Amino acid sequence: MKTKRNKNVMVVLACALALGTGASTAQAQSGGTDAPSSVEPAQATPASGPSWTVYKKATWYGPGFWGNQTACGLVLQRTVIGVAHKKLPCGTQVTFNHAGRTVAATVIDRGPFHKGYAWDLTKKTAKRLGFLTVGSGPIAATVTPAG
Repeated sequence: MKTKRNKNVMVVLACALALGTGASTAQAQSGGTDAPSSVEPAQATPASGPSWTVYKKATWYGPGFWGNQTACGLVLQRTVIGVAHKKLPCGTQVTFNHAGRTVAATVIDRGPFHKGYAWDLTKKTAKRLGFLTVGSGPIAATVTPAG
């Protein structure tokens, strides 16, 4: 007997494949993905499996949080390249693409807690992407589950 979670994962995976969101990391970095996905990353795949790309709103957080411990146990410092997400497991690798720049980050915290946002980038991550001046907005993110 399948659990409700397994059934939901299978349905979402089928939808993701139909939408063409199962693009490889290399495709995503070269801009080879198709239309934006509306699939929420935490629901799109089980703990291990292929990478997928989503286009969701992001913001960044910085100096006010430096020195605080993240939900994953890391003390946030200005040199940390990381990202917060509400549901993805700590340690999940995410590759962000913005304005022709690519940065690989690791999920290190929970958030954002502002409605409509999927990602909270650390200031260092946002700076490397050229996202500091933008502040917030949609961003391409390729998620690579652990395993």
